Amino acid sequence: MSGPEVTHSLAPWQRLVHGPLAHWAQQRPDAIAIDDGQQRIRFADLHAAVQQRAQALEAQNAPHTRLLDASQSPAALITDFLATNASGRCAALGDKAWSLAQQAQAQQWIDALATTPRADDHGDAALQPFYIGFTSGSTGLPKGFRRHHQSWSESFRVCIDSFGQAANGCVMAPGSLSHSLFLFGALQGIWTGGGMQLQPRFSASQCLASLREQATPCLVAVPSQLLLMLQLAERRAIAPVESLELLMISGARWMRQHTPALQALFPNARIVEFYGASESSFIAWMDANADALPQVVGRALSNVQLQIRDNHMQPLPSGNVGTIWLRSPMLFIDYVGAQADATAALRDGDWLSVRDMGSLDAQGLLTLVGREKRMIVTQGKNLFPEEVEALLCEHPRVAAASVHGVDDALRGKQVWVALQLRDAAAPLPGQPPLQPLADAALARELADWCRSQLEAHKCPRRWFSATPWPQTASGKTDHPRLAQWLADALPSADKTA
Repeated sequence: MSGPEVTHSLAPWQRLVHGPLAHWAQQRPDAIAIDDGQQRIRFADLHAAVQQRAQALEAQNAPHTRLLDASQSPAALITDFLATNASGRCAALGDKAWSLAQQAQAQQWIDALATTPRADDHGDAALQPFYIGFTSGSTGLPKGFRRHHQSWSESFRVCIDSFGQAANGCVMAPGSLSHSLFLFGALQGIWTGGGMQLQPRFSASQCLASLREQATPCLVAVPSQLLLMLQLAERRAIAPVESLELLMISGARWMRQHTPALQALFPNARIVEFYGASESSFIAWMDANADALPQVVGRALSNVQLQIRDNHMQPLPSGNVGTIWLRSPMLFIDYVGAQADATAALRDGDWLSVRDMGSLDAQGLLTLVGREKRMIVTQGKNLFPEEVEALLCEHPRVAAASVHGVDDALRGKQVWVALQLRDAAAPLPGQPPLQPLADAALARELADWCRSQLEAHKCPRRWFSATPWPQTASGKTDHPRLAQWLADALPSADKTA
């Protein structure tokens, strides 16, 4: 079976992430390429700065892979990133919040690349590595992933093909560039010639004001940012932002009960949800729909092919749950670092799986039931925490939920849940961040809520509240940290309840 075709409609310079910069510097020299709130840089000036920096790297005989200084201003960081690429090198970008030990470990992995043979790329510059990003690994160390130019140039292309002119315009990327989603959005603005607006530190009020004042057509955001915007808009009675044409949601599951409010805030925007991963780029998408089931993530993009397989790697018929596999020109090259990690992606030839479980119906609609690594076996049955969490987050008093399995001699695992309550009080000084849910009436209400819609073995037996709610650098719930807090609560918890 042949895989998705890579388009040949792109010019050679369009197949490189930095390639279009020279074109736009000539065609739109005075257009703003970067606006980071502190300075505005034209395409002509950005191109000149990138060329000067690239020449300096050549003169210095800089390493083939460079770990960039993440503490630079956003404009300086983008310039450094593009210059690294323009000199034929690969830019690694960590988090400025890393400890010295994390920085040293990342640098050690990057240094080791100098002695690692590279895969045969047949001399194709688009298949050369241009970027190493880092995400949280199961070992507690950052997990590096390496990408070639084509994996993102194809992602840019398919966005424009799928969503039209708005994806060609200026992109607001309101978050740290160490988060690959915001770096992607920023570089899309360079690749298309639309330019970028950056917020190194997210502010809901500044983001909304900038979108309105600059008439920005495209916004890339994670759900936690959108919820903050909605809360601010409601609290201050902020008028709708009518200039936004395309809102791209990724990075975590969007809580679809908020879609009507989001559409009211951005009345002229097409709101698109993406399912993907650091290793795969985009996999599937759908227009946001408040009535859609939480587990449905949409249809594959036009350059992605999907299969659902069983444990023996055999394709499953439509509607059966198994491991999601995909083939596309947007896949990453490999991991950076030798750390063992049970969350690592699986490969089978040119197919890849990020170990997600789901099903595919006869019409090509993909349903994500959960992550393989988070599956709980309780009472001899499989439970995917994501299903329970999605249901709990539909309750008006629950902002976030994290479901875990705790060892139980009778059931194998007992289901416990930590909650972020919308009306949670600030913790008292010295109070542990995780506490048994004090509101007994709410615990009963939530238990009834679950029993009315879930099978009995999926219903949590212990309820906790967490304040403050732990999140990863990318704004996702930090499930491993909550698991540790629950484990710390074991000695004082009544495990027979």
